[in-house]
Amino acid sequence: MATMSSPLSASRSPLDRLFALSERGSTVQREVVAGLATFMTMAYIIFVNPQVLKAAGMPVEAVAAATCIAAAVPTLLMGLWANYPFALASGMGLNAALAMHATKPGMDWQTMMGVIVVEGAIVTVLVLTRVREQVMQAIPMNLKRAIGVGIGIFIAFLGLQHAGWVTQGTGTLTTHGAFTAKGTLVSTLGLLLMMLLLAFRVRGAILLGILGTAVVAWVADALTPASARLTVVPERWLAMPDFSTFGQANILGALQPALVGVIFAFLITDFFDTMGTVIGIGGQGGFLDERGNLPRLNRVLLTDSLAAVWGGLCGASSVTTYIESAAGISEGGRTGLTSVVVGLLFLLSLLFAPLVGAVPAVATAPALIVVGYLMMTVVREMEFVSPEQGIPAFLTMLLIPLTHSISFGIGVGFISYVAVMLLRGRGREVSPWMYGIALLFAVSFAWGAG
Repeated sequence: MATMSSPLSASRSPLDRLFALSERGSTVQREVVAGLATFMTMAYIIFVNPQVLKAAGMPVEAVAAATCIAAAVPTLLMGLWANYPFALASGMGLNAALAMHATKPGMDWQTMMGVIVVEGAIVTVLVLTRVREQVMQAIPMNLKRAIGVGIGIFIAFLGLQHAGWVTQGTGTLTTHGAFTAKGTLVSTLGLLLMMLLLAFRVRGAILLGILGTAVVAWVADALTPASARLTVVPERWLAMPDFSTFGQANILGALQPALVGVIFAFLITDFFDTMGTVIGIGGQGGFLDERGNLPRLNRVLLTDSLAAVWGGLCGASSVTTYIESAAGISEGGRTGLTSVVVGLLFLLSLLFAPLVGAVPAVATAPALIVVGYLMMTVVREMEFVSPEQGIPAFLTMLLIPLTHSISFGIGVGFISYVAVMLLRGRGREVSPWMYGIALLFAVSFAWGAG
């Protein structure tokens, strides 16, 4: 007798079956909107990365093409293989460190790209031997939540800076901005619009807010002097990509003993920045289990580590999982289809990069502030009463945004957790991995690699 398929399974689309949309309570439309939101909050990397690496003597147009390809391929892999809405691109901070080292005597950008390939390969080995996964699983739940909250504050802080609400102070680290500035006023209107859309539970509130704020910015530019423009009017809509940086990484040159410390510094940052990002946005999306672990974690980590290698080979610096993925998750993105949309948009940007640049930073700033708020809501589930849980969590949450370094905040949190547990006579409750990583962070801080 022939078996009959259920009407439910027969009615499901190929995309639904491939990405398990129904199981995760999502739809194709929702995932597309989420992908657009994520892309628009991270598309700045297409223009910022070339300017950063320009200091290393790299050609701007070639780096722009490399940035698009380096982001597109691993993001597509993350979506199709790991089935998570995590997007990847060249890491800010890592690219600046690369440019700084490349300008030193006897060094060039090709060798530094080789350093990226080598450190990415080492991280890949750590993933394949499941060391990276075991480290993530050894982190106490309270610290995992603290990492997510700290990243949320960090994202919001970046948004406040882009909006002009926070600026560099004189005699202080930061101060408030001038609300008479055109860009600050536009971002403020955009934030009010986004808050209104969220309050009325409008689907796609973040994406609609970005687009609405961009329109306000364009209108403001049309009504005010051209000397203070917020938006860039493209001189051309199409740009043929330049692939001259591809395959230029000097891997053999990176293996010289003098660069061991540089490789270690990049390794520590890459290893723990991604760990914190995955924990933070994974918690926001509800992907973590009751122990705070992410299903199919090894696929996520392997994709991320291979992305670092790929970024070095492309000439785009180390590629890593982006905290801006939280924008798409906030829009309801729950599957890899969100990442596929982001990856395809990066590929389109190879030709339409000038058009992407028409959306100004003041338009995406409100989205970062809102995403930071959404990521902070997990704080209600955290334990602060006991010092051995509360103090390390507090330090982690505080230092990630204040130092602009996810890995530094994690490192201080790990060290303080191990120290206070030992002082409380509860050292046996601490995982051996936590002891090892805390010691590694202590060495890296003493060495100056943190």
